[in-house]
Amino acid sequence: MESRIAQLCAEQGLRLTGQRRIIALVLSEAADHPDVEELYRRAAALDGRISISTVYRTVRLLEGRGILERHDFGDGRARYEAAERKLHYHLVDAENGEVTEFHDESHENLVREIAARLGFEVVSMRLELFGRRRGYITRVASRAAPRARRYPSAC
Repeated sequence: MESRIAQLCAEQGLRLTGQRRIIALVLSEAADHPDVEELYRRAAALDGRISISTVYRTVRLLEGRGILERHDFGDGRARYEAAERKLHYHLVDAENGEVTEFHDESHENLVREIAARLGFEVVSMRLELFGRRRGYITRVASRAAPRARRYPSAC
């Protein structure tokens, strides 16, 4: 059985070599949003002949064809996922980069209402939120307070 990304490639008439097929499989099975380095590690574990440059070229090709979507979650690395997945949003933990996907119909309705009020029809939506888990700021502040007391001010 072909991976979903391999099927999308076939629908577009894109020829898949054995190495591209493995990269497509790794991308299709990814539950996260891997960057090229991580894709390379996973693909190379399945076929040691795959090079990092092959992964870069394949990702660029699939992104250019609209099969992959690129994300920038603020960590300086481009991350990827299949573009044809259902509408969803990303909440990125600002401390560790962990990405949580979610869907919120009320948000979609609000965006459509705002667009209509302004004379537009929404053709695409994208939302990436960045946050810290509750309690993180309190924990950091409580750890920082004793350190601040250790250093007397220079008078």
